[in-house]
Amino acid sequence: MVIGRQLVSLAFLFLTSLSAQAQTNIGENPPLKIVALGTSLTSRGGWPEMLEKTLSACLQEPVAVRTVALAGSTTNWALGQIDRVAGEKPDIILMEFYANDAAIDRWMSVSTSRSNVAAILDGLHKGAPQARIVVMAMNPVFGLRGWMRPFLSSYIDAHREEAESRGMGFVDFRPAWNALSEADLENAIPDGLHPRPERAGEIMAPILVRYLVGNGCKPGKTAP
Repeated sequence: MVIGRQLVSLAFLFLTSLSAQAQTNIGENPPLKIVALGTSLTSRGGWPEMLEKTLSACLQEPVAVRTVALAGSTTNWALGQIDRVAGEKPDIILMEFYANDAAIDRWMSVSTSRSNVAAILDGLHKGAPQARIVVMAMNPVFGLRGWMRPFLSSYIDAHREEAESRGMGFVDFRPAWNALSEADLENAIPDGLHPRPERAGEIMAPILVRYLVGNGCKPGKTAP
């Protein structure tokens, strides 16, 4: 009976050790964390959810995409989100803010927008030095929404230049959108500014996966 109890005790200790080891292994492999920082093009864009799913399938590892975004926001709002984003300890930060900065009813000059972006990028790099930071140009803007943003390209160029001057990334999705027929583009972006979430995910997620990992998908998986 003593021997039997000893065997049970040894078995219990062995299983406990295995369980502890499993928990340790899980802790050693946290999800790849991405923070998407932006406007309504992010907060209700649909693409962050698709990116999480597509990138996880590519890497065969967990991916968590967190959004810090507000509809109607500008770089003025983003300046106040630096600590919040850095506090997430992200591996990657994806950012877009030019669209509302460029709206004529916001009265924000290109130079002010540029200065804001420079401060945001520097703040993010200081607060999250481990993070890969990527600035994005989203979809085309047309119709009344485009008319309200007559100098949109100048804002995009300013944001791109600030990112590239710091060795940070820049992704432009507009060529992929512009490859659609006029009818398809109008159907995909019915109000001229906000894409249907499912279409944004279909177009943007594969481009982001290719940009972020190149040919780094695990065996058996192909980059979109």
